[in-house]
Amino acid sequence: MVISVLERRGEIGLRRALGATRTHVAVQFVAESALLALAGGAALGGFTTTIYATARHWSAVVPAATLAAAMAAAVAVGAVAGVYPALRAARLSPAEALRTV
Repeated sequence: MVISVLERRGEIGLRRALGATRTHVAVQFVAESALLALAGGAALGGFTTTIYATARHWSAVVPAATLAAAMAAAVAVGAVAGVYPALRAARLSPAEALRTV
């Protein structure tokens, strides 16, 4: 996500210049980080479970409570990991961000 902030400085500057507040920018990056972690966690967890169960000749069954807990953990980890990049993006001034484009 830090690299994403660096690569998207122009977008951040444009959003800020058009009226987005620092909070809007920060929430965007935290949400993106949480959604990416959720998608990656679900895909990797499902793939790993299916491969392991298939290798053991088992049926791939995951209890709903375990699935919900795994999804919640993925979102939490993603949100925490996105806080620093979000704060870094929110601190960019519109003029500075647009000047580097």
